[in-house]
Amino acid sequence: MVFQLWIRKALSACVLITVFTATSMVALAGPGRVAAELTVSGKALNGEAPVVLVNGEPSRNGRSIFSSSTIETPEETTAALNIGRTGRLELDPKTTVNVIFDDKTVNAELTAGKLTVVGSLGTVKVRTNDGKITTLQAGDSITASGQAAAKRQTGSDNWWIWVVVAGGVAAAVLIAVAASNNDDNVVSPNR
Repeated sequence: MVFQLWIRKALSACVLITVFTATSMVALAGPGRVAAELTVSGKALNGEAPVVLVNGEPSRNGRSIFSSSTIETPEETTAALNIGRTGRLELDPKTTVNVIFDDKTVNAELTAGKLTVVGSLGTVKVRTNDGKITTLQAGDSITASGQAAAKRQTGSDNWWIWVVVAGGVAAAVLIAVAASNNDDNVVSPNR
């Protein structure tokens, strides 16, 4: 009788440990921090891959950037920060910016250079050296002095070129069909 009691207690302890371990894994697998991906382009002075400084450390393409990071681009090097669905920011050469973001908003403090919002589903607010906070939309740029730069061209002003090309293709198809209708011979696929 005592032996069965000890078996039940051991079995109950094993089940309790299993349940505790499984629920801990589920609880720890909750939503994580939002990370952005860094893309660096340009020329390095020594012929190597270009780098930017992230929190004072040299960084190359593909590095994950977390909220509250400071990014500095050297001369002749640009950087793009892809924050998933929230937005995509481009930094010109000689730019220093501190970015704070989550899955819906981006807040940046621009202390040098120029920042451009390439795409954004959330809000992008930028504080400049003059102390003003500016809300930017996709295509908007701002400098550290607080001056809005010219809006980036998206290519939508040349829509008429695509209409002309589509009309030319349609005309060519109609001419080809009209020219091929002179054949009265019927060819059967089955013989």
